[in-house]
Amino acid sequence: MRILLVEDEVRMAEMIKRGLEEYDFEVLVAFDGEMGKKMALSMMPDLIIMDLILPKINGLDLCKEIKATMPELPIIMLTALGTTDDKVEGFDAGANDYLVKPFDFRELHVRIRALLQRNSQNTSQMGYVLRIADLEMNVQTKVVKRADQIIDLTPKEFRLLEYFLRNQSRVLSRAEIGEKVWDTTFDTGTNFIDVYINYLRKKIDRNFSVPLIHTKSGMGFILTDQ
Repeated sequence: MRILLVEDEVRMAEMIKRGLEEYDFEVLVAFDGEMGKKMALSMMPDLIIMDLILPKINGLDLCKEIKATMPELPIIMLTALGTTDDKVEGFDAGANDYLVKPFDFRELHVRIRALLQRNSQNTSQMGYVLRIADLEMNVQTKVVKRADQIIDLTPKEFRLLEYFLRNQSRVLSRAEIGEKVWDTTFDTGTNFIDVYINYLRKKIDRNFSVPLIHTKSGMGFILTDQ
């Protein structure tokens, strides 16, 4: 199993790397957030361990950016910041687990093993494919089809549709979509979310007999085939 460690303190990185290698993991090391992002996208690790305070791109932003592209990739925050608020921020950014320094290597190993096992089971069960009616999305290959017709989506349209698919038959408010898909607080003075919803509708609903994206007046939007 390949682990990417993003840690700017060289001595700490070397210590963690040696400890993980004793458990037979292959360990790649990045010393800043920018390097970590490049290595995560190019080297396809099985799991990432990252500090919260990093140069160039901090751990919270790095976690969000990686999860936007590879939502199934397990991420452990490993940091000296251990307050409840710090942990909430880490989990809100998409981290799967949070461990405070100093830590016991045995505990880190147990958490890594649990996440890798869970991710393997989820991957097997999901097959990376999300479906509703005759629409399907492969989150690994980034291929979207409806009635076996390939639909070309921009990265933001893809993420928007993925969020709809993971929350089928649930009304999603504009505020929730803005926060979860755009990582921003929704500004009621703009209509960019409505614009993207319309873009997406044109691609997945137009020319098909059953519309999937519906507007709930005053509440938001819902993906359903009912």
